[in-house]
Amino acid sequence: MSLKKATLLIFLILVIDQISKIYIKTNFVYGDVGEIKVAEWFRIMLIENEGMAWGTVIPGEYGKLFLTVFRIFAVFGIAYWLWTSVKANGSKYLIVAISLIFAGAAGNIIDSVFYGVIFNDSYHAPATLFAENPYGTLFHGKVVDMLYFPFWSGNLPEWLPIWGGKHFTFFNAIFNIADMAISTGVGILIVFNKKAFGPSTKEETNVLEA
Repeated sequence: MSLKKATLLIFLILVIDQISKIYIKTNFVYGDVGEIKVAEWFRIMLIENEGMAWGTVIPGEYGKLFLTVFRIFAVFGIAYWLWTSVKANGSKYLIVAISLIFAGAAGNIIDSVFYGVIFNDSYHAPATLFAENPYGTLFHGKVVDMLYFPFWSGNLPEWLPIWGGKHFTFFNAIFNIADMAISTGVGILIVFNKKAFGPSTKEETNVLEA
């Protein structure tokens, strides 16, 4: 797979990711207010991630800045991995996986770097793009999440240890297109490990282009 095709894939994911985030940010109020219930197991809503995955936050005045800078360095590392893999004629599985991971990481970095200075908050009304009074500063933006798939929700059986009788929701994470790209890329590396890190073959090319 050429670097040109990998770049096109990255660009398409970034465009879809940012369009969806800007739409959600400017049309939804934070939390479950005004959420869209597409199905009982699929909802669209606005949540903003202050820190890392699952809402983890690095404490301290410079925690958010450290996280954003770390993400930027990580993306440069992934970009170098992609470039060397293409130059080494790596497997298409590997190139696609790295491209997805790069696009996802870059998409969330855009939020972290710029959203704090181009949006106001979304707590009482949908945000305004290029607002006069933005909610944050450069490098201190919040990552926008919107996809929620609560496949099952209810009380667990009483006989279960520790969690018995407690309310439980599966799947409880709220995420975005960038997160999906990262998860898919990592999934490809895990499921197709031998093909991803093995030599590129004609048979593999035919499978991916089918």
